Amino acid sequence: METVSRQAPSARAVADRLHSAAIHLLRRLRVEDKAMGLSAPRASALSVLVFRGPVTMSALAEAEQVRRPTITRLVDSLERRGLVRRVNDPADGRIQLVEATAAGKRLLQKGRARRVERLVKAMAHLSLEDRRILGRAAEIMERLRG
Repeated sequence: METVSRQAPSARAVADRLHSAAIHLLRRLRVEDKAMGLSAPRASALSVLVFRGPVTMSALAEAEQVRRPTITRLVDSLERRGLVRRVNDPADGRIQLVEATAAGKRLLQKGRARRVERLVKAMAHLSLEDRRILGRAAEIMERLRG
């Protein structure tokens, strides 16, 4: 009788598969972002402002992994659309923060809802056990983002 090895895959092999799966899944969901009328970089910057809250331009540039002139152009564009605004830091009036407006928050929340709905539809054919496993995987991934 042949035995099957139950050795756990290496961390590198799991990380490689997880990386690939996450990229492909996000690409599949990203089609919903077109309805927002924002480029991917603008949607990403707006997401930082909605979920992290008001930040300095430098902090936003760092979060988006771009240089300051690039983030300035993105913020200017979002500001012209009424999705973000610049405000003085309440702790230090010399510092300016960028924050999402109510319109920016609504737009991003609608976009997120469309992405989630697309994912719900994609998961509809999965078994209850597979959905439980994905729930557990989501918990673990949340811990990884540290």
